[in-house]
Amino acid sequence: MQERLSLLPHKRIGVAVIRNKQGEILIDRRLAKGEIAGLWEFPGGKIEPNETVEECIKREISEELAIEVEVGDRLITINHTYSTFEVTLFVHHCQYLSGEPQAIECDEIRWVTLAEISNYTFPEANTQIITILQNIEQ
Repeated sequence: MQERLSLLPHKRIGVAVIRNKQGEILIDRRLAKGEIAGLWEFPGGKIEPNETVEECIKREISEELAIEVEVGDRLITINHTYSTFEVTLFVHHCQYLSGEPQAIECDEIRWVTLAEISNYTFPEANTQIITILQNIEQ
């Protein structure tokens, strides 16, 4: 186990790569306030104490987008350091099940194809997710 030496706040985030039946991926635009404001991201949120990554993703997607998903296999785990905080992203494939996506905790939501995703600006840590998705599809 690697010991963390940084004094920066550390966030553990469950992240969902949600696909619909057409193969499109759901992305959302962060609110215009706070850290990495206004950038697009894959939906998710902070993992609560005693909560599994899968439980976190289901809860966050329900609270923030008002939809139900089935959490699937882990895609990747990413550790990234920004100037004011560190983040570990636990990224899982998810299948959209039901509900009409709503922008409850974000400014905007969109279903996009991988071909379109480069038209959106994502936080630095998310670029690894996009790269791995593009490599899987090739």
